[in-house]
Amino acid sequence: MPELRKDPVIGRWVIIATERKKRPSDFVNTDERCVFDPSTCPFCEGNEKKTPPEIMAYRNGTPSDSSGWSIRVVPNKFPALAIEGEMDRMGDGMFDKMNGVGAHEVIIETPTHVCNYDSLPVHEVNNIVSAYRERMRDLKGDPRFKYVLIFKNKGRDAGASLEHTHSQLIALPIVPKRVVEELEGSKEYYRFKERCVFCDILRQEMKDDVRVVFENQEFVCISPYAPKSPFETWILPKKHQSCFEFLEDAQIPYLAEILHRLMIKINEVLGDPPFNYIVHTAPLHEDPVHYHWHIEIMPKLTQVAGFEWGSGFYINPAPPEDAAQALRSGDSGDQD
Repeated sequence: MPELRKDPVIGRWVIIATERKKRPSDFVNTDERCVFDPSTCPFCEGNEKKTPPEIMAYRNGTPSDSSGWSIRVVPNKFPALAIEGEMDRMGDGMFDKMNGVGAHEVIIETPTHVCNYDSLPVHEVNNIVSAYRERMRDLKGDPRFKYVLIFKNKGRDAGASLEHTHSQLIALPIVPKRVVEELEGSKEYYRFKERCVFCDILRQEMKDDVRVVFENQEFVCISPYAPKSPFETWILPKKHQSCFEFLEDAQIPYLAEILHRLMIKINEVLGDPPFNYIVHTAPLHEDPVHYHWHIEIMPKLTQVAGFEWGSGFYINPAPPEDAAQALRSGDSGDQD
């Protein structure tokens, strides 16, 4: 059973994931090209028996765990947390720990072996966004879980161990420290100004039109004013929403369109880099008026070294104004 252990100095929880010892070291080629054997990739259509039984799938009337799907969601074969059991929070001398209870799922984004969904038609990205929302809504019904984190690792340097495009989801029994910091910061801003800080960011950026990469009817993509890393970008809904699971049906195609468009531009401008993206949303069972969900996309272009780890400061050699200009340069907005 994995454990959650609390750092007594800064209050950060750490997962001691004993089962991850069995995880395969790496399946991504060093040159990052999609060279693969379709008989061995567990995420390719026809290899459904190579994964744990599916939790959810978008299918064309075919049986579970068989061919004929467009999206599959399966438990992670090497989970960071265990779905069975109770938290059993306890003391360990002066320390605090609990059982590592949670859900760890893989969203297999296409039956076709591609490295990133920028090569998929945008309607398939629409299905990916819908699957995110569906899984978050479903896991919200489990009272053990306080937060659901959806993220994507693309490329070996970003932490991906399989090249077939996929996302992951981890449901946690606690709210992560990073999220708590965002909640507290946005709450303090709201207490002082009685406005959502993210809504104010949107208004400022759209007015200045310097760091806006592009926008559509429902969403805006920006290079944030103080990015942690080169070409970090955020996607925010224009409408104030605190929780990703509140995403409306009518918004989903617009989110898919802007996310797909950004992936294409990142690959064109930066040469298909490894990257991470994370859905930042409010804790489950909360709807804080001061918070605004968003997606943060971070290409892996520099290394985090001693100064960053030791100080908490980030050194970014690419001004966000230049990054936004490079990403929107030559963008026509035309989509499949």
